[in-house]
Amino acid sequence: MRPTPRFAAALAVAALLLPAHAEPQPLDRIVAVVNKSVITENELNARIQTVVQNFARQKVSPPPADVLRRQVLDRMVNERAQTDFAADTGVRVDERQLDQTIERIAEQNKMNLAQFRAALEKEGTNYKFFREQIRQDLLLQRLREREVDSRVFVTDAEVDQYLAANKDAVSAEQEFKLAHILVAIPEGAAPEVIRQRAQRAEAAMRTLASGKAFAEVAAGFSDAGDALQGGDLGWRSSGRLPPLFLEAVDKLQPGQYTPILRSPAGFHIIQLGDKRQRDAKEIIRQTHARHILIKVNELTSDTDAKQRITEIRERIQNGVDFAEQAKLHSEDGSAQKGGDLDWISPGDTVPDFEQAMNALNPGDLSAPVRSPFGWHLIQVVERRDQDVTRDRERVRVRTALRERKADEQYEDWSRQMRDQAFVELRLDEK
Repeated sequence: MRPTPRFAAALAVAALLLPAHAEPQPLDRIVAVVNKSVITENELNARIQTVVQNFARQKVSPPPADVLRRQVLDRMVNERAQTDFAADTGVRVDERQLDQTIERIAEQNKMNLAQFRAALEKEGTNYKFFREQIRQDLLLQRLREREVDSRVFVTDAEVDQYLAANKDAVSAEQEFKLAHILVAIPEGAAPEVIRQRAQRAEAAMRTLASGKAFAEVAAGFSDAGDALQGGDLGWRSSGRLPPLFLEAVDKLQPGQYTPILRSPAGFHIIQLGDKRQRDAKEIIRQTHARHILIKVNELTSDTDAKQRITEIRERIQNGVDFAEQAKLHSEDGSAQKGGDLDWISPGDTVPDFEQAMNALNPGDLSAPVRSPFGWHLIQVVERRDQDVTRDRERVRVRTALRERKADEQYEDWSRQMRDQAFVELRLDEK
């Protein structure tokens, strides 16, 4: 089976969103207990500082201090529940992967690593804190890829059904820049709870009508994971939007927002920032590659899997046929085809795999590559620039449907992680 989860988060501006290192405080206290770990007031204050600085860069006023404090703590509790689960199930980010990620962030900021570190320190950002924050971001992304994205599939029938039902939207190839407010309804909520949630959504709508910026209202009212980023959803293709949202958004002009929309997840308000059309013709760079995969699981440790893939690589370098080794050792569905993955388009594979593959010339054999699935050897057979104008509707719709499913399933999974964790909040304790 070809690894297919999407790459979610862009790290290009991560350095700009981290806080200056807070000075140690003489006294600290616990504001939340999550499973066997704690969140301290100093940690909470440092994260609040990050969020406030981010709002300042966006020129948006933060919500009231008590609202912001609870929003940030709630986000930290969710993250801690997930990182605990990652630790219990063997998800790790090693030093080499962390170093490579930080180097990419430095490159995206047009600096080498030394210049980037100096720039952080000049701004007052503690490099150690920054490094650990990036480690956590990578850990949570890897956990999502393993637990959610890798289990999401879209059938040909689903693509056919969407194309038939949305001919106009697909042919127009519209994309929308969106922000949203979600007032979530807990699963199995009683009527009184639903009524209270509806009142909260109405209060958010009244606040918007009073002239408050959408991002400010989202930060104060939304239960979504992106609330502290002003509810920003970025650009979404029409295929990635549920029909309920697409119908409402398609009627808006930039700057306008929808009435309150009800879905099984809760109450939504969506703002249209902008809309655009895709180009009429699309040419992409495709790679014909093959690989060998040794999975990391309960029976095979990370160290053992890496050792096995290293030994296989040495044999191939000494003249043993790649396809033969794939058939004998690969733990992927492509093994019987000699590891052949056929033609791969951008976004078809997980980021670690795609980055390593893109760095190879035809005929090159990669060093061992770690992905959420295990350890790979990758060999590029050939590349081509392919006109996918005829096929792009199916490719784009399949990707959009997969992303929509992944987003919905991630929200469900995230709530389950929170519900299963032991959480004790002490924010109001004196």
